[in-house]
Amino acid sequence: MTDKHITDIAFNSFDLPAELQQGIEDTGFSYCTPIQAQTLPVALGGRDVSGQAQTGTGKTAAFLIALYAQLLRNSVDAGDSPRPLRAIILAPTRELALQIHSDAEKIGAHTSLKLGLAYGGTGYESQRRTLEEGVDILIGTPGRIIDYFKQGVFKLNRIQVMVLDEADRMFDLGFIKDIRYLLRRMPKPELRQSLLFSATLSHRVAELAYEHMNNPQPVKIESEKITADKVTEAVYYPAKEEKIPLLLGLLDSWEVKCALVFVNTKRVAERVAAYLGGNGYETALLTGDVPQKKRQSLLKRFTDGELKIMVATDVAARGLHIPDVSHVINFDLPQDAEDYVHRIGRTARAGAKGDAISFACDEYVFSMPEIEEYVGHKIPVQKITSELLLEPKPPLKIERKPRRQGGGRGSSRGGRSGNSSRRHRSRRSG
Repeated sequence: MTDKHITDIAFNSFDLPAELQQGIEDTGFSYCTPIQAQTLPVALGGRDVSGQAQTGTGKTAAFLIALYAQLLRNSVDAGDSPRPLRAIILAPTRELALQIHSDAEKIGAHTSLKLGLAYGGTGYESQRRTLEEGVDILIGTPGRIIDYFKQGVFKLNRIQVMVLDEADRMFDLGFIKDIRYLLRRMPKPELRQSLLFSATLSHRVAELAYEHMNNPQPVKIESEKITADKVTEAVYYPAKEEKIPLLLGLLDSWEVKCALVFVNTKRVAERVAAYLGGNGYETALLTGDVPQKKRQSLLKRFTDGELKIMVATDVAARGLHIPDVSHVINFDLPQDAEDYVHRIGRTARAGAKGDAISFACDEYVFSMPEIEEYVGHKIPVQKITSELLLEPKPPLKIERKPRRQGGGRGSSRGGRSGNSSRRHRSRRSG
C-alpha cells in the first residue's frame, strides 16, 4: 500500500458477527487505518484499550466495531422491558455525539441494537421518550445524560461497554467531574469493557484511564509531526485592518471546495460572515449560541456542499467530521497551541490533502512562537501582495435578537450548551 493512512489488514480478517461485517462492507470500508489495525485485535479480545491517534484517522469506527461485536456476542434476555442500557459512548460536544450516532447507524444497520441520543440545546422531551422506551446504546454529552440518569430514565448498572471519546477535550471543557460521576455508577471496571480514545494521552488522561479502567492496553499511533501529514501550512502577517481584504483576496484566488474560517469570538464571527455575505459568498455561521436545530441544518448544508464556507468559533474545532474540507483559515490565530492543531485537523482527513492558512495579526501574533514550538516546525511565511488585498463591498446588515434575561432551558455559553455540570442539576438542564 502506498497510502500510509491505510494498512493491509482487512476488516474481513477479523472474526466479526455476520451482521456487523455486512454493515462495515456497506460503509465502503475494506482495510483498517493504523489505529483500527492496532486497537481492534485487543478490543475484540475483550480487553480495555486507551488509544491515541491524530484526528481523522478512524478512531470512531474502531470503537464502534469493538462495541457492536461485544454486545452481539453477549446477548441479554429478550424479554426485558424496557430493554436495559448496555453500552454508553460519552462525547464532549453535541456535534461529535451526532457524528458518532450517524456512523453507528451505518455500521450497525443490520443489527437489532437500538441507539439513543442525549445532548443539550434541543429535543429534551423526544430524547427522554426514546430513552424511556429502552435503548441498547446511548450516545451523548455528560450533562444531559446525568440529567436523565438522576430522573431515573435509565440505569447504568448493566453497562457492558463504556466508550470515552476525545478524553483530553473532556478535561479542557471542565467535564471530568461529570465523567467520574457516571463511571462510578457503572459496573466495576473488571465487569465491563472500557475504551478510551484521545488525540493526546496526557498524564491526566492516563490517570483517569488507570483509575476507571481494567489495566487498559495503551495504543499510540506515532506520526512524524503532530499536525496531519498531508496538510500544507502557511502564515500571513497582516495588519488588523488588512484581514478582511486578505481573506477576500485569498478566496478569490483559490478554487475552494469547502472552507472553514476560524475566529476567536462570536462578534468577529458575525462580522466576518457579514462581509463574506456582502461580497457574494453565502456563508454558514456556527457559534455557541446558534440554536441546535439551526446548527444541524447549517452543518448539513455545509457537509452536502450547498454552502462552501463556514465561519466558526472553537465550538467547531473538535468533533466535527466534515468530509472534503479543502481549506482551513485561522482568521484569528488561536491563543492555545493545541487549538491550532485541532482547527487545522478539520482538513486533510482520512489521508486527503488540505491547506491551513493562518493570519498572525498584531492582536494575536504573540501565539505564534508557542504554536511553532508545539507543532515542532516553522510555519512557512507567505508575502502579502497588493493583488491579494481586495477592496471589500459593504457587509450585510447583522440582525441581532434582543438578549433574553436569565438562563432558560435553551440558553448556551460558548458552545457548552447542555454539558455544564452546573446545569444538569435542573430537570430541564441541557
